[in-house]
Formats: sequence, C-alpha cells, structure tokens
Amino acid sequence: MVLRRLLRKRWVLGVVFGLSLIYFLTSTLKREERTIGDRTLLELRDSDHHIPWKVRFNLGNSSRQITQCRNSIQGKILLTDELGYVCERKDMLVNGCCNVNAPSSRQYICKSCLANGCCSIYEYCVSCCLQPDKQPLLERFLNRAAEGFQNLFTAVEDHFELCLAKCRTSSQSVQHENTYRNPQAKYCYGESPPELLPI
Repeated sequence: MVLRRLLRKRWVLGVVFGLSLIYFLTSTLKREERTIGDRTLLELRDSDHHIPWKVRFNLGNSSRQITQCRNSIQGKILLTDELGYVCERKDMLVNGCCNVNAPSSRQYICKSCLANGCCSIYEYCVSCCLQPDKQPLLERFLNRAAEGFQNLFTAVEDHFELCLAKCRTSSQSVQHENTYRNPQAKYCYGESPPELLPI
C-alpha cells in the first residue's frame, strides 16, 4: 500500500526515469567505445599484413615433434589438422593432430575438389588449400580482397586460418542469397566462385 502511494508521486517516477536514462546512456556509450576500439585496432594493423606461410615436414618421416595441432573441429566424420592431414574423427590424437599412421589419414588431399578450387567436402577443401603450391593463389586473393573482406582476412594469422576461413561457404557460393550456385561444390578456396548450375 505504501509502495503504491510512493510510486504514484511524480518525483519518484522522475527519479526512476532519470536513473533508467543514465543506465541506458552509459551502457550505450560503453558499447560504442568498444566498437570504436575494435575498428581502431583493425585500422592500426599493418596494411601490408603478411600471412606466415609455413612449409611443414611430413611427421611420418621426420624427427620433429609437435605438441598441439589445431584442427577443423566441426566435421562429424572427418577432420583436417593444421599440417594438412585429413583423417576420420576416430583417428585424431589427443593433441588434435591426425594420426599419420592411420589408414584414413592423407595429407593435402583434394578428393572432392574441382579444378576451380571448389570442393564438396569442407575438410578436403582445407587440406587442398594447405598445399604449399597454393600459396601464390592465396596471396593473389589477399591482394585483391574487396574492402569488405579486408577486415575479415586481416584477422587471419596464418595459412591454416586463411584456409579455414576461405573454405567456409561465402556469398560467392550462393545465388539470390538462398540457393547454392553448385550444391555439390560449395566450399571454395579458389579465386572464382563455383559455376552456376542450371536449375
């Protein structure tokens, strides 16, 4: 009863409104500062952002030990590790690398990929993209990347991350924003989009 009377008074409503307005403005300004900071960070990055191209040795015949591998994570059945090996999920080691001695493991495999660099399986796209001879193609892509893609690809730190990002389906893979140009080859690392298949 006392609370109802108190809430009916105009000065109490004014205080509640004022505090709500202050909270709204401070949270909006903080969010804007974070956004400006993120943009500034991207602008401050070197415009000649170079990807470290790593030529890796085949672990099967090397004494070099690797402690951890990043991998493509998302596949139900297949995975690609940062060394370019594709293996079945059951053949992944605890360090994230594919077991190079497993029968399913193959390095730099382009099994489902077309000549234009479009593949039907994401993991094969990443593995094929990781081939050392694909470096000039990827460098040309980075040099010609549209301004809209520039922010995306400046966040990429190395060859593996570039291939992960490049092979994901993009606006180049779709037509009219809702149909794949080629449903059988929608993961592309190449320069040109998938060929448009007639309906």
